Amino acid sequence: MRLKIMNAARELFASHGVEAVSMRKIAEAVEYSPTIIYQHFADKESLLHEICTEDFSSLAGVFSEIATVADPLKRIEQIGLAYARFGLEYPNHYRLMFMTPHPADDSHSDSQCGKGDPDEDGYAFLKKSVAEAIAAGRYRDGLNDADLISQVLWSAMHGLVSLQITKGQASWLEWRPFEQRIKLTLESLQRGIERKGKQP
Repeated sequence: MRLKIMNAARELFASHGVEAVSMRKIAEAVEYSPTIIYQHFADKESLLHEICTEDFSSLAGVFSEIATVADPLKRIEQIGLAYARFGLEYPNHYRLMFMTPHPADDSHSDSQCGKGDPDEDGYAFLKKSVAEAIAAGRYRDGLNDADLISQVLWSAMHGLVSLQITKGQASWLEWRPFEQRIKLTLESLQRGIERKGKQP
């Protein structure tokens, strides 16, 4: 029952925005009484928090399989691929996690398990990998800001995923295969900032 409630709430939050969705609307979507919903979740904020915690944990689990890749540049490419594939496979999760504004006073609006821990926080894992690449001299001179590089890489992947989710079925555009777009974007970004020739 909790899973059914969470799935319905996630879809409603992603489609209509968090603030526009009440517990009553969620109850109507799952055809339960609001009383039943409140037996499982104290309020909308606790429901949202549990959904976000579960979804960010799922994404971190995908990244954990990549942690053993020794070469940081190859690992970064694998992170980008995994992130984009996650968004395509779980569009409602992705929309709520990265495309839906949360209330300004919601302390869980960017909730992530183990925030700042590379083993549990996807951004921290990406930043750690970028920092390793910087330390190994894999990027061009002057590119030594791990946050800047991480945010550029993340933004590029987010653009691909969000366009696919919102415009993937557009009839006026002949989209090339998603995998090809992901790989070319990653390759272009990495090759553009990678140090050429022998490493120091």
